[in-house]
Amino acid sequence: MILLDDLRAKQALYSQYGEHCSLLKAAMADGTSANALYRLQEWLGAHGLAPLALVPHVLNKWFNGCVIGVRARFGPGFVLIHPVGIVINSAVRGGRDVWLESGVVIGDNRGGTPLLGDHVFVGSGAKIIGPLRVGDGARIGANAVVLSDVPDGATMVGIPARPLPQRD
Repeated sequence: MILLDDLRAKQALYSQYGEHCSLLKAAMADGTSANALYRLQEWLGAHGLAPLALVPHVLNKWFNGCVIGVRARFGPGFVLIHPVGIVINSAVRGGRDVWLESGVVIGDNRGGTPLLGDHVFVGSGAKIIGPLRVGDGARIGANAVVLSDVPDGATMVGIPARPLPQRD
């Protein structure tokens, strides 16, 4: 079940800097209801029930302050760390283990939307706009504005976003 993969990814996120986080604690943490509503919306859309997918879409907006387009797709391990203010266009695609902080906008520009790779972290308030690719293992810093492709493993900061130099 894909929601269980999302919860395990959240458990790994919360366990990486200290003591082990239980699956129950991850399930009770901020953002889990937004994840569950998104996965329900995604499932309904994938099974030809797109009009019904609007119900969890609206509930997510009302209860979590989170707007994820009905046709947006993310792989297993998708984590909404803090869902308030997240806005994602319907055409956006993301790989495995995409982790988003609050206030993230991933959107369309002139008919082109971002494609996010695997193991991507996006910090609070970041904006990813237009027809670009965010590479595997990339990290987008808080409040960065990404307007062009992001190489695999890069850490992007600033407005417009630019890569930090790689450490040896």
